[in-house]
Amino acid sequence: MEPALYHLIVYVPHKEAENMRKVLANAGAGNIGNYDSCSFSVRGTGRFRPNADANPAIGAACHMEEVDEERIEAVVTHVNLHAVVRAVKKAHSYEEPAIHILPMLDYKVFL
Repeated sequence: MEPALYHLIVYVPHKEAENMRKVLANAGAGNIGNYDSCSFSVRGTGRFRPNADANPAIGAACHMEEVDEERIEAVVTHVNLHAVVRAVKKAHSYEEPAIHILPMLDYKVFL
């Protein structure tokens, strides 16, 4: 049986964060009860080194890169998960975006 809810985390360049929050909401992420467009963000530094075969959106192949990024988190229902992931991948500027999808328990089952 699939979980009903997932915790989706995506890392984006800070300058693209507002657009990604809109993409997430428009695709159906961040719906909690009577609220929509719910998300949490924290700013940090992403680090990566593209290999010789990469086509990086930021930086150059074989050179270490540091980028001002945001970690954006949102709740996604099982029904919306595929559409949300496709929308994130399409809107993301990175060749290989960091996307984490974690099964989630709904706290309401414990009340």
